[in-house]
Amino acid sequence: MRNQISYVLSGRYALFTDPLTKIGGEKSTLMIPTYQALKGACESIYWKPTIIWVVDSVEIKHPIRTESKGIRPIKYSGGNDLSYYTYLRDVEYLVKAHFEFNLNRPDLAADRNEDKHYAIAKRALSKGGRRDIFLGCRECQGYVEPVIGKEEDGFYKETGEMDFGLMYHSISYPDENGNGKMETLFWHPKMVDGVIRFCRPEDCEKRVQIREVSSKMFTVNDIRGIDEEYEIVGGGE
Repeated sequence: MRNQISYVLSGRYALFTDPLTKIGGEKSTLMIPTYQALKGACESIYWKPTIIWVVDSVEIKHPIRTESKGIRPIKYSGGNDLSYYTYLRDVEYLVKAHFEFNLNRPDLAADRNEDKHYAIAKRALSKGGRRDIFLGCRECQGYVEPVIGKEEDGFYKETGEMDFGLMYHSISYPDENGNGKMETLFWHPKMVDGVIRFCRPEDCEKRVQIREVSSKMFTVNDIRGIDEEYEIVGGGE
C-alpha cells in the first residue's frame, strides 16, 4: 500500500486497560494492544485532522509476560491510596498502518495532498515521532523506529491461532464516523502465528453509544502550505 508505514513499537512496560478491572482503583492490562492504543501511537508520530490512521495489523514480537506493582495513586478526595496494577513487561510490536483522507471533513478538502502527508509521516517516524508515545497509559513510555530490512521472527511465529474473546477495539468519534455520535466499539480478535489483523472500525460487531458530540470546524486559514510543513519538520536542512 502506497501510504502505509511500518514501525517497531517497544517499551519496558505497557498497560492496555480493561475497563472491567478499574473498579476500586485496581488496573489490569489486556494481553494484547488495542486498536485505539496503536492508532494513538500513529497519531503521536504524525497526525492532522485531514487524515485518519487505519491500523492494519500488529505482530507480537516478544512473549506475553505480566508484572504487578504496588502503586500509590492520588485520591480525588485528597491524599494517596494503595493499588496494585498489572502491566505487560518488555513489549515489542511490529505495527502496520496506513492513512486515509477524512471525507467527513469537507472543510479540509484543500489539504488532501497524499504525497505531502506520506512524506511528512515518514520523516516524523524516522525521528521517533512528533509527540510522546505511551503504551496504554502515561507512565508506560513507548518508542518507535521504522522497519529497516527483514525483521526476525517473533516468539509466536509457529503457534497457530489464539482467540482472545470479546474485547474493546476503539472509540469512534463524530468527525470520523459522520453520525454526530461518540461510540465505543468491540470485536473478537484472533492472533495467528503472532499476527493480529484488525477489522476496520465500521466493521466492529458491537457498538455502544456514549454521547452525541459535535465536530470542531476548520477553515483554510488553519491549514499550512506544503512548503511551510516541510520547513517545520526540518526538511529544508
